[in-house]
This record gives sequence, structure tokens and C-alpha cells, in this order.
Amino acid sequence: MTWRCAVLDDYQDIARSMADWSVLADEVDVRTLQRPFGSEDEVVAAIGDCEIVVAMRERTPFPASLLARLPRLRLLVTSGMRNAAIDLEAAARHGVTVCGTASNTEPPVELTWALILGLARNLVTESTAMRADGPWQSTLGADLHGRTLGLLGLGKIGTRVARIGQAFGMNVTAWSRNLTAERAAEAGVRLAASKEELLEAGDFVSVHLVLSDRTRGLLGADELRRMRPTAHLVNTSRAAIVDQPALLRALRENWIAGAGLDVFDQEPLPDGHPLRTLPNVLTLPHLGYVTRRNYEGYFQQAVEDITAFLAGSPIRELG
Repeated sequence: MTWRCAVLDDYQDIARSMADWSVLADEVDVRTLQRPFGSEDEVVAAIGDCEIVVAMRERTPFPASLLARLPRLRLLVTSGMRNAAIDLEAAARHGVTVCGTASNTEPPVELTWALILGLARNLVTESTAMRADGPWQSTLGADLHGRTLGLLGLGKIGTRVARIGQAFGMNVTAWSRNLTAERAAEAGVRLAASKEELLEAGDFVSVHLVLSDRTRGLLGADELRRMRPTAHLVNTSRAAIVDQPALLRALRENWIAGAGLDVFDQEPLPDGHPLRTLPNVLTLPHLGYVTRRNYEGYFQQAVEDITAFLAGSPIRELG
């Protein structure tokens, strides 16, 4: 039997170059798909004949409704060891083994600081002006040294972001529902007394929480209004943690100075979406985890997952 495998959402068409897929050649027919799907019908039409699917993070969701329409599917591999877009209980009911891969936390940390620095020093405006023979120095940058960085979440990524803020000489505060003063102190960070206090004091507020029922919509209009008009919001976590209509209003009406965003409620972000053109927003196309080292790890371990599954001993199982 030849197994059929689809590698989904390979936007840059590089999955084959990131790992040695030839080790599967005798047993598996591998194809890569570059374009995102617009509906479940499109997913079923594209991969309904496959027993193996490799998913890139949460780009293509696998809810119960879709899994029920993929009766041939036996192995679903996702990059990372957590994927909220896969219904693991439904996968188990349908006899689908779900496996993951390792994922490095450094890339989203680095991108977070790219956004903070880009916002603080108006890099896009100034670089664009240079390329267009525009004005020489048209903006005034915001300082980081001595300013306050507020972190919503102090897990692996938030802790690394805090260290860099401290290196810049920033005062770093953090808050989440379960964060203790002891844990914050271990990271050299002050625990904010409340979410509201963190928002009111922060010159830069960065989101580093896992999306859940408790964090969905955590920042709405009331919360965004608490931020300073000179403050910037950065989100490299999940778009749904911030109420998107409220964020658009805050940016349009200048409740805050601006935002750096790498995550959106719809991805890819549609053409003409206001977040693509608002002058006080620095947007990136969800690049947080998109680095060579991460991709090599994802796809090399995906090959390992497939090999182990075919041998009857799945590894890195989820659920």
C-alpha cells in the first residue's frame, strides 16, 4: 500500500527543502499545498484521499465537522506540541492519531522586539521616506530606557521578552490571572496588582497569553481606553485575546498611539482590510514562528512522526 500525504499551507513552497522526505519514498506519496483553504469543502476536495496530513500550526483548523468528512485520515501531524485548532477528542473518535513536533520559543520573542523597536522609532515611516526620496527625519522616536513594559503573561515567551526589556533599562511589570509575586520576582519583574493597573502604567503593552475561554476578548474597549494615548500595544500571541472591533476603534480614534500586530482574526488578512493601511499600525503576516530553524525542526520531526507511525510506534502523540 502507498500512503498518501498532504503537507498543508506551505506558503513559501519550502517544506520539501527543510527535511529529507526521500526516506518515506517507498511507502508514502507526498504532495505539498501552498494556498490557504477558503472552506471545509475545499479542504475535503484537496485532501480527502489522504491517510496522512501535515498541518502548519493553526493555519487550517480541524474541527469535528471536518474530521468526520475525512474517513481515510489516519495520521495528523501538527507543528508544535499544542494546536487549539484540532479537535483531539473528535480525532480519537475517528481513529486519527495526532502527533506534534518541537517548537522554539526564541523566534516569537525576537519578533516581538522587532515590532516594539519598529514602533518606538517609526522605522517603517522613516525607511519608506528614504526609499521614496522623502523628508529627512520626519518623526520623533519614543524612548525605551526608563519606560514601562507591561506584559500580559509571563510564561516562556513572556519571560524572555522581559529579560530583553530589562537589558534596555525598562521597568517591567506583568500580570495574568495565575501569576504570583514569587514567580514574577524570579524573572526580576514586578507583579501588577491588576490587569487595569498594568494597562494604565504601560508605555508598551505586549500580549503573551495562551488563547482560552478565559483569555478570549480579555482586552476590550474598556481595557483599551485605560491605556495611555502615548502607549503602544503589541500582539504576537493570538488575535482573539484582543477584541478586534474595539482595537480598530482605538487605533482610528487614537485612544492609543499605535499597535504592532502579527496575528489576526482572519488569516491571511483580506486585501483592503483597515489593519493593512492604518498609519499607526505596524503589521506583519504572522511571522512569529517563521524561521529557518523552526521550519527545519517542524518538517524533520514531521518525517520522524510519519516514520514512527508507519512502524506502529507513534511518537510525540497529542491528546
